[in-house]
Amino acid sequence: MNRRNFLRATTVTSAAGLLGYAAAQTKAPTGIKLATFFTDNPNENDLAMLRHAGVDAVSIWTGIANNNAAWMLAMKKKLEANGVQIYNIGIIDLHCDPTLVLGRPGVETKIAQYKEYLTNLGRAGIGYTTYAHMSNIKNQPTPGFYATSEGKARGGAPTRYFDLAVAKKLPCSFDKTYEEEHIWKTFTTFIRAVMPVAEKSKVRIGLHPDDPPVDSLGCVARVFRTYEAYERAFQIANSENFGVCLCVGTWGEGGKQGFGKDPIEAVKAFGAKRKIYKVHFRNVSGPLPRFQETFVDNGYLDMYQVMKALQDVKFDGIVIPDHVPGGGYPMANTTYTLGYMKALRDRVRAG
Repeated sequence: MNRRNFLRATTVTSAAGLLGYAAAQTKAPTGIKLATFFTDNPNENDLAMLRHAGVDAVSIWTGIANNNAAWMLAMKKKLEANGVQIYNIGIIDLHCDPTLVLGRPGVETKIAQYKEYLTNLGRAGIGYTTYAHMSNIKNQPTPGFYATSEGKARGGAPTRYFDLAVAKKLPCSFDKTYEEEHIWKTFTTFIRAVMPVAEKSKVRIGLHPDDPPVDSLGCVARVFRTYEAYERAFQIANSENFGVCLCVGTWGEGGKQGFGKDPIEAVKAFGAKRKIYKVHFRNVSGPLPRFQETFVDNGYLDMYQVMKALQDVKFDGIVIPDHVPGGGYPMANTTYTLGYMKALRDRVRAG
């Protein structure tokens, strides 16, 4: 073989090897997968971070303009070329949306958009999305219904702080009071309208608990704050494609006294039903009536035991950092969290 042909063959072999590596890496491992939230417009450094951190999958938030299968497929191919699976693409305009939650004018349009979104996910081969039935947490000032002040995590890192006594003194967030049964009614209308499309598109929907898990906030009832409420939601949805986005931090905010089960008990109960689809791996300082978000290794929850419980129930999905305290070099805070989570995941896998 002459030098030119040798170089050509070597180049082809190397390219095939790289593509094969990417394809192999994109075949998501079974069991607990390490994931992170990710930008919808990544540059090379963003992609390199995923590769270097050993991330298996990402969850991406984007706007309604990208609610089309072509954009989702293009993003999926870009991530797969870097050996990373897209587990979810969320549309922020359809998440925690007051029109859907309160049943306000325009709700039919929003439901139609959500059906289109599920169809697009299915066409792109993306099989999961998170849904939250909360109306007054987006674009909140501080003090607001989501964070009543800014707290300080380890080293002075700015973080969310919530005090229920302060929140209850805030004015109503909308034009009137919305009671529990109204919120249950709007949830029932929504979920029964979209689940047939989810099933047809082979997309699973994981319900996020109300954060913070209190009975009412800003004169709007919050219904997904107990384990029993999830059981009721399962019956309403009546679908194998409906389950739980288990936010460990929110569950820790409520604690056993609020939810009826502590986070580990929740993992075991939901896991036995094969209903856990995604896990937000977050820690907090303590349960209500007040708490602040902490670094994953610095709250009151034993996150090793949470990860072990996920392994014990044979959880097959992603664990993802959530609400990591900021300040300093925020990406460093996230990669620290990913490294800690990866160590826990690898430890429980080893037995």
